[in-house]
Amino acid sequence: MGSCSVDRLEVFEVGPCKDGYQMGLLIGQRFSETIRSRVASDLILQNQLRPFAHSPHSQSLLKPLFYNNQTKFPRYWDELLGTAAGSGVPFLDILLINLRKEILAFIQKEGAKSANSDTSDDCSDVLVVSESMAIAAHNEDANVALVGHTYIIKGILPDGLFFVGYTYAGELPSCAFGFNSHGLAFTLDSVPPAEDEIVAGGIGRNFISRDLLEATSMDDAMNRIKSSEISVGHSYNLFETSTRRIVNVETASRKRISVYEVGNTPFFHANMYLHLPINQASDRYKILFSICLIQTTPYQITWACFTTWKCLNSLHQSNI
Repeated sequence: MGSCSVDRLEVFEVGPCKDGYQMGLLIGQRFSETIRSRVASDLILQNQLRPFAHSPHSQSLLKPLFYNNQTKFPRYWDELLGTAAGSGVPFLDILLINLRKEILAFIQKEGAKSANSDTSDDCSDVLVVSESMAIAAHNEDANVALVGHTYIIKGILPDGLFFVGYTYAGELPSCAFGFNSHGLAFTLDSVPPAEDEIVAGGIGRNFISRDLLEATSMDDAMNRIKSSEISVGHSYNLFETSTRRIVNVETASRKRISVYEVGNTPFFHANMYLHLPINQASDRYKILFSICLIQTTPYQITWACFTTWKCLNSLHQSNI
């Protein structure tokens, strides 16, 4: 077990550990200051999640949500218990930031997007697989509360295998991107199912992506995604080095799933569902960005990004 610094982003090697609690405890102890700082500056936690959790009507959502995730993934739940103990942060706060999407969907929001809006994982990817190359380019967006509050975890499992995950402070590795020694990697993109497509008390996205870090193959990763009754929905980009395969997997509640095999045509995925038929929340900025970049050539991607930025900037200045 040790640590090193790479461009100011710390890589912490942990394990093998006797159980999930010990792994979480060691991570919590090593990054206690970072985790406490993140919690102290997280306006979403302070202004939305905490007040809701302490309100009388929250238990009808939180009780089944906590129970189902602990039952489905007890080892990862124990990792969070250890993280809370090691960092000195209340366990409830650790749970709230790990299940924020599954909770915020049921909290009444007033007004337009603000600094309190949860845009911490509205990421995007460009993917292509051809005879000469297999490439994934990922853009990791983050809420301002996460600036300076990330680190990389290299987890050594009892069987000697390992995973590496880019991790938001206090959260399970990884709700961003990661890979393991089986040659399986993933990146994630947030997607916006409409309110009537979301199921209360389902499995949290952070728990599913933590489970992906231990997948042994592409098929195993897809089975892990399919078997989890996700609450909100997500987009997974899966990569398998041994077969040079890249697939995009879109998911929604009630075990709905769609798989797109990436090929010669560059595939762009941002924050809208592209191939899973589902009602989704309208966001003109995300729709415009997706339309501009879907099915472009490698040379068109840079120009499309620049053109889209100009369009979005014009809309913003016009206050449309």
